[in-house]
Amino acid sequence: MSDWLREAADGSLTLTLHIQPGAKKTGFAGLHGEAMKIRLAAPPVDGKANAALCAFLADFCKVPKSAVSLISGETSRAKRVRVDGAAAVAAARLREQA
Repeated sequence: MSDWLREAADGSLTLTLHIQPGAKKTGFAGLHGEAMKIRLAAPPVDGKANAALCAFLADFCKVPKSAVSLISGETSRAKRVRVDGAAAVAAARLREQA
């Protein structure tokens, strides 16, 4: 498994991410060191980028927004995110982005 994507025994996923807010469009941009880089169209103001990140990951993993939570990096580009209830299919789709 990739360093940026870890699967826990309870089925949740922990993602190590590098975020680029203020991009033209939202999407995966490949690996950035040991983290997955994600470009976000949202600006880094008033938590808009964090909300957009959680919404993007929830949509991509096909889980409710409430299943995606920020573990660390609220004001940093380096973030760790937990995705609860992510099926093995979501993990496989995420691995394909690397």
